[in-house]
Amino acid sequence: MQPFAGVRILDFTQVFAGPFGCYQLALLGADVVKIERPGGDDMRRGPPNKDWSARNLGTGFMGINSNKRCLVLDLTKPKAIEIVHRLAAKADVVMENFRPGVMDKLGIGYDALTAINPKLIYCAISGFGQNGPERTTAAYDGKIQAMSGLMSVTGHPEMGPTRAGFAVCDAIAGMTAAFAVSSALYQRTHTGRGQLVDVAMLDATLSFLTTYVTDYTIGGHVQGQLGNRAQSRLPTADVFKCKGGHILLAVNNEKQFIALAKAIGRPDLPKDPRFVDWPARLANDAALRAIIEDVLAEADDKTWEARLTEADVPCSRVWTIPEIVAHPQLAHRDVLQRVETAYGPQTFVGSGFRLAHGGGRIDRAPALPGAHAEEILEEAGYGEAEITALRRDGAI
Repeated sequence: MQPFAGVRILDFTQVFAGPFGCYQLALLGADVVKIERPGGDDMRRGPPNKDWSARNLGTGFMGINSNKRCLVLDLTKPKAIEIVHRLAAKADVVMENFRPGVMDKLGIGYDALTAINPKLIYCAISGFGQNGPERTTAAYDGKIQAMSGLMSVTGHPEMGPTRAGFAVCDAIAGMTAAFAVSSALYQRTHTGRGQLVDVAMLDATLSFLTTYVTDYTIGGHVQGQLGNRAQSRLPTADVFKCKGGHILLAVNNEKQFIALAKAIGRPDLPKDPRFVDWPARLANDAALRAIIEDVLAEADDKTWEARLTEADVPCSRVWTIPEIVAHPQLAHRDVLQRVETAYGPQTFVGSGFRLAHGGGRIDRAPALPGAHAEEILEEAGYGEAEITALRRDGAI
């Protein structure tokens, strides 16, 4: 049995952070009912693939919405609000990522739904949380990357701050929400009580930047942009040029430095006065880099990756998405899972961890808007005539 088998989640979230969090729980067996507005989630029509967007199944949307059932509701209709109330009465969790106050105005906020179901866990994801001076300020991943300090430590000093290559703050908020909901569900087994789970993107991102924050609050040091160098700031924990490409070295201790020196045919380096210890290597950073890159220029990135890995030197060339997707390590661990769909077999990323039993799996491909309306409403007690009337009135 999967960890969240039998747990019903009403998913009002949209775009990335919320749907990603709900997806983590759906992978682990939760029955996630995705409630979308007419026309569906904006991610259904996102770039870059126009063909899939035309089907209302944008590839970005599909990446985080497997295992969910879908119901379309026009929440401006009183009958649609009645449906939410009825579904909430039997739900375990509600997750939403509207601005604070929006769900309350609709009559389906925390107070309204917990009055119906006191055991309900209500998770609200927003940019800044449900209180504080910024509570109603609009927030997007880029804004939080910039505001949290993340961009101030990302990029090259000579080029200025840089965004991460994916929506990292959205992903952090979604994963934090999944963890928070899991915590609340576990606590409910002891207390029998539901509660409000308040997830702010800014708070969640700061929790991931904790070492940089304490560098300042305790040590008084403000971290700057290190380019591709590790937080250790060591000269051999960086990206180096090689023939026709680049390779990242993660050489952070003496044993690894000695192994690197031998692997590149320079066993003399650890005895060179310029490189005899880490302070000396930092003081002679440019000279050490020049020596390493002169040797690396003799072969390509794949060759050096193989040689250095064999010598137990932590490293990696810069892999592309198509390359890593084909890596046998992922196949061995069943990270990428294939699902049969109406459009043929499709491949998705599953859980980022493995359980000895009852772990994450993908059983259902992402659905079209409203694909499960009848079965969801029948489970809630609606009859065929009532469902027909709801369709006629535009509530569903």
